[in-house]
Order: sequence, then C-alpha cells, then structure tokens
Amino acid sequence: MADPQESRDRFPYFATIPTRWMDNDVYGHVNNVVYYSYVDTVANRYLIDNGVLDIHGGEVIGVAVESQCRYLQAIAFPDIIDAGLRVAHIGNSSVRYEIGLFKAGDDDPVALAHFVHVFVNRESRKPVPIPANLRLVLEQISV
Repeated sequence: MADPQESRDRFPYFATIPTRWMDNDVYGHVNNVVYYSYVDTVANRYLIDNGVLDIHGGEVIGVAVESQCRYLQAIAFPDIIDAGLRVAHIGNSSVRYEIGLFKAGDDDPVALAHFVHVFVNRESRKPVPIPANLRLVLEQISV
C-alpha cells in the first residue's frame, strides 16, 4: 500500500518513461532492478535538461553512493511511467533525491525511491563542492 502522504503533487519535476517488453520478467511484471534504471533516468534527465550535467565532457560528475526502492504496486509492459523527482537534501558535495514512480495519470505511486549523488572530479574521482550553477538547479526542486 502506498504511503498516504506521497502523491503526484509532492514532486515538482516529471519525466515520462515508457516500459519496454524486455523490462518484464518471467513473472509478467517489471523486474525490481529495472526500477533503479527509471530512478537514475529521471534524476540525470533533470540535470541534463537544465544544462548542469555534461555526461561526456564535464569536469564534475555525480556518482551514486546510496539507493533504496520500496515497491508498492506491480507494473508491466506496456505501462507508461511518470517519474517524479524532488531534492530532499543538498550538502557540500552531495544531494539526496527522492523519486515517486507513477503509472501515467495515477496519483498513487507504484514505487518510492531515493538515491544520493556525490559530485566528484571526473579525473580524480574525489568529492568536490557542488558547483553554483548545479546547486541552483537542485534548489529549484528542493522540498
């Protein structure tokens, strides 16, 4: 059962993600590991769309250091997923994202997740302070 406090309106940013035939497992629903790809997709889509993450040449990149997902309802191909995103905490070099996955048009989530990015120098992989332009974009969806 979904958390009664969590609904679509608590997420300021959304990306639409279609499920794929290959997402289904032998039990006829989207396999649990695929949910993590949806979570990663919505966060990185937000950063890329706002021009603060250059996945090919940027000096600063985000690496995932923690993740969790609560599965509340089954989904299956050909469901369309609305992935909601918000920022719960911004630190010096890290950010905690919270994600709600919803069937298109539904208000109750099928899954609730979070993950933490630590921003690092691409070459050294050492943590760096979140650049000002990136911090500003994260603050726009901070709750």
